[in-house]
Amino acid sequence: MKRHWKVGELAKMAGVTIRTLRFYDQIGLFSPSGYSPSGYRLYTEKDISRLQQILSLKELGLSLEQIKAVMAGDQLSLSDIVTIQIDSLKESIRMQQKLLHELENVSSRMQRNEPFTVEHFMNIIRTMRMKHEKFFAERKSSMDRHLDRLGEYLDEHPEEPGQGGFDSE
Repeated sequence: MKRHWKVGELAKMAGVTIRTLRFYDQIGLFSPSGYSPSGYRLYTEKDISRLQQILSLKELGLSLEQIKAVMAGDQLSLSDIVTIQIDSLKESIRMQQKLLHELENVSSRMQRNEPFTVEHFMNIIRTMRMKHEKFFAERKSSMDRHLDRLGEYLDEHPEEPGQGGFDSE
């Protein structure tokens, strides 16, 4: 008998949000193999293998468009993938160096008791914000997963009105 997983089960196993899987389906990157009679997305082992490939390519730094092309057979060479990783790493290093430079500038000014201008503060804030955007994106993803789980729970455990649910008064 062939095993199937619902979208919530697959999301939990893969460590992604339900929203991510729905978005991948919407853009034609990753669609379920089928649907249950009640309309739930159903995924197979083959789908799980495909998702693993997608997530691996994403981890390597490929954009969703690049991943879509690779998955459609427009193969990127290993050299292309390594080049993309190198470019991504260089950008990360550049951002870290910029933040280091700004903080060294602040430290130097503090040691010389020089005043800061609004531009000095804005440079630091901009640099820190760019550095932390990934952190906040990861936090948002975590919150999305929690909201998805709550939504799944509420879908699976609907309360009758007047029985202690949200509609009771």
